[in-house]
Amino acid sequence: DRDAGIVKIDALAQVVSEGAYSLGASEIKRAWETSNLDFVPHTDYLTFETDSVYHQASLRLGVSDCVSMILYTLYDLGEECLLSDLYKKSGTSKQTVNSALRKLETEDILFLKQHTGRAKKVCLTEKGREYTRQTAGRLFEAEGRAFDTWTTEEINTYLRLMEKYVACLRTQIERI
Repeated sequence: DRDAGIVKIDALAQVVSEGAYSLGASEIKRAWETSNLDFVPHTDYLTFETDSVYHQASLRLGVSDCVSMILYTLYDLGEECLLSDLYKKSGTSKQTVNSALRKLETEDILFLKQHTGRAKKVCLTEKGREYTRQTAGRLFEAEGRAFDTWTTEEINTYLRLMEKYVACLRTQIERI
């Protein structure tokens, strides 16, 4: 039941926000196993659902997911960034990112310029700045309005938990 899951996640957030970081993964797993909620698939489902929402945003904005990610990154980082940063942030193959970049270059949305050594920078054109405001900027605004419904404490708890989860998951993936 989704509402039960939300209540349990809120309870876990409360435990973490109170500084009870000493709970190990096995204790958390046991706590969740005694419930009627299958914890890991539920978090996966929420991740997939979030990805789906961003995919729907891309469709509504008339861009591919990869183009959306590129424009979002450029909007967030201030109209230019290292090409290597796009690769890292995208979670997409270099080939897919490069194809999207070539498309955006032919549309006069962005251009690549030499940075230092072999590094390149991705930069928005004037047309690209406006296009990015109309796409990624609108997505930023939607995210902001969504977070406007949360308290500062809820936002801070969410960020703290997500940062901890990503760090722990990265450690576990490195052990595979």
